[in-house]
Amino acid sequence: MIESAQNISKWEAWLLASRPKTLLASAVPVVIGTSIAIFDNEFKPIAALFALICSALIQIGTNFVNDLYDFLHGTDKKERVGPTRVLAAGLVNPGEMKIGIALIFGLAFLLGLYLVYVGGWIILLIGILSILAGIAYTAGPLPLAYNGLGDIFVFIFFGFVGTVGTYYVQALHLTPLAFWVSVPVGALITNVLVVNNYRDIDDDKMNGKNTLAVKFGQSFTRIQYVLFTIISYAILLVVYFTYKQSLFIFLPLLSLPIAVRLIIMIYTYKGKKLNKTLELTAKLSAIYGLLFAIGILL
Repeated sequence: MIESAQNISKWEAWLLASRPKTLLASAVPVVIGTSIAIFDNEFKPIAALFALICSALIQIGTNFVNDLYDFLHGTDKKERVGPTRVLAAGLVNPGEMKIGIALIFGLAFLLGLYLVYVGGWIILLIGILSILAGIAYTAGPLPLAYNGLGDIFVFIFFGFVGTVGTYYVQALHLTPLAFWVSVPVGALITNVLVVNNYRDIDDDKMNGKNTLAVKFGQSFTRIQYVLFTIISYAILLVVYFTYKQSLFIFLPLLSLPIAVRLIIMIYTYKGKKLNKTLELTAKLSAIYGLLFAIGILL
């Protein structure tokens, strides 16, 4: 999985460190939150754009922190099963990565000041907590990912905070619908982490990274993945019957064959083959999110 440092430019190394195949995760909550704002005639395009950019920057910053501290903790090695990590591959050194982290989070904070101007102090608090959580994911005295809290972090910040926050900076108030639709967003994006932890369970166990997969085992992790998938589709019924939405709200069911395929994959694939499951899980969250947004608008 490791590519020769001589064949990769510094720009390509930074792009690789941002993990572009996973960045759709930062867009999904913004798209869903914005679709509700449009439905409620509260659409503010500039606020939505800034929310999208800040969401992406915070995810990139979190990925940089993850790359750095997994390397420093000895979790990422050259022979790792998962995709290439730039520090383990020698493409970026720790000093450079620390500068990159500061620049990305700093830019997210500066651009987020516009959202603070629009949404008030609560957005400042959310922004600071999001950045701190991104750092604490693998850094600090109690890194979330190393203590079984990574799943909760992803569900809260990529689901609830991302979706509801996007709606709030446009509407300046909250609705129960914004909370409900954040559930499948958080669940499907968390499943990306679940696959990652399931694939790395043996390596993480050896390196003291106590993810939920390490704590409770492979059977639990597979069940967790299935339950999050079921919850994501069951929420459509809640939204339909509670808010009297049209049948278009069930558009995400078109993605159900992909979900079924993924469940089969997680029960049958091992090792490097799970990288395909990881990539397809990220795509499912994006496809589901796009269909859900269209269903809300229609």
